[in-house]
Amino acid sequence: MTLKDIHCCILIPTYNNQKTLRRVIDGVLAYGSEDIIVINDGSTDDTALILESYRGKVHILTNEKNSGKGFSLRRGFKEAIHLGYKNAISIDSDGQHLPSDIPLFIETALNHPGALLMGSRNMNQEGVPGKSSFGNKFSNFWFKFETGLTLPDTQTGFRLYPLDSIKKIRLFTSKFETEIEVIVKLAWRDVKIIPINIQVIYDSNERVTHFRPFRDFTRISILNTYFVILTLLYYLPRRLFYYVKKKGLWQIIKDEALKKNESNLSKAKSIGFGIFMGIVPIWGFQLLIGIPLSIYFRMNKVLFLTAANISLPPCIPLIIFGSYKFGGLFYKNGVELTSIQDLTLESIHVNFVQYFIGGTLLALFSGLAAFTVSWLVLTTVRKNS
Repeated sequence: MTLKDIHCCILIPTYNNQKTLRRVIDGVLAYGSEDIIVINDGSTDDTALILESYRGKVHILTNEKNSGKGFSLRRGFKEAIHLGYKNAISIDSDGQHLPSDIPLFIETALNHPGALLMGSRNMNQEGVPGKSSFGNKFSNFWFKFETGLTLPDTQTGFRLYPLDSIKKIRLFTSKFETEIEVIVKLAWRDVKIIPINIQVIYDSNERVTHFRPFRDFTRISILNTYFVILTLLYYLPRRLFYYVKKKGLWQIIKDEALKKNESNLSKAKSIGFGIFMGIVPIWGFQLLIGIPLSIYFRMNKVLFLTAANISLPPCIPLIIFGSYKFGGLFYKNGVELTSIQDLTLESIHVNFVQYFIGGTLLALFSGLAAFTVSWLVLTTVRKNS
């Protein structure tokens, strides 16, 4: 098996890695001397001299100034596509990846054409820097929230990219966060993602990392904030829609309600919290706030969302009117509404304080009532849970 069998090239973005660059290139040359693209990201050490000795053996691209790993990867993708390749394997030039793992990518790509392959490092082995382990867990969590997929290593630089899919997405970042951007956007396009166990070496004497924790975590956090907003507004509802369409709404609710590995207390909390968020007067932000909280507190997301739908459009006037009436018990300065026909935009504006107090208290009491009733029913139905 060779790179040509999967129409693949190898991308090596590099910046000031003169101690390890030659070893990486020599290792990769064993798998395709004409299929290597090295992107020199404005290095200021001896990188240019090292690459000159490989001229004619590898393709060399040079950025006039240091523009970031993401910029170099994007330039590598563009060149690989221009040269007619269908796949591109990226490998870091700091020596942590072993070229001997390349056959694993080739074999998996032959069996799963069009898939994104992610080299999965053992982050529990001795010598793994603490910031790398933390950063990977941080990235894995947000990737799962944004895509619904679980990956063991979302920050690995050893990957095989399907270029036909790369051509269909638009990338706008240029630093380390590009590696997060590309896998999230490919996942949103339903590209299959397969992790592959690889070896990793952390040599503190030779390895040079250009990851700057504060600056780069900030960039990644901003990107994830953007992705979370898109997820909540579009991609999460889209995932739920297709999941419900495939399995059936009532079957999903039944399965979640009767799921054996979850306690009655946890289920009741999920229902009660859903009712609370469905009524609390923060219209437009109920799910935006409620979904992350339900995930953080490990609630049953299906039961939470089902209960939160108490605020479906036909019920909204009843909830608002009920909030006014409930608020009137505690706030005496508002205008008394005698019927739901009195509910107008003007009355909402004039009586906002009464409505807000009533809506909040109604949400709290309704949530507690739903929790109590749900727990009693579930305890009766599921006596052994």
